Amino acid sequence: MKVCNEPGCPTLTTKAKCANHARQRDRDRGTATQRGYGAEHRKRFREGVLAKHPLCQRCRRKPSTVADHYPLSKRELIDAGMDSNDPQHGRGLCHTCHSVETAQHQPGGFRISPRD
Repeated sequence: MKVCNEPGCPTLTTKAKCANHARQRDRDRGTATQRGYGAEHRKRFREGVLAKHPLCQRCRRKPSTVADHYPLSKRELIDAGMDSNDPQHGRGLCHTCHSVETAQHQPGGFRISPRD
């Protein structure tokens, strides 16, 4: 067991955050729809990307199961006034490769940092 990684929290846990802070993070993060991953994203972006890239574009061994915004992130596309749901802005990845990419390229790994 280790101490919760929330600053100042002394709770011991087997995960990164204690149960209370994990619940708070999920509430703060919002639903997938609130974060811009609603019906249009699923129908237009996800289906379009996976049809275009049926094989993972990173490992080239497994079927694609995740539509990843690439080379610009969803946030960067929106900030640039571009259509973040256009399949041309994505690539298909397997779950494992998407997890690695997220951990390596998003601020704080899997944690979404607040916008400035």
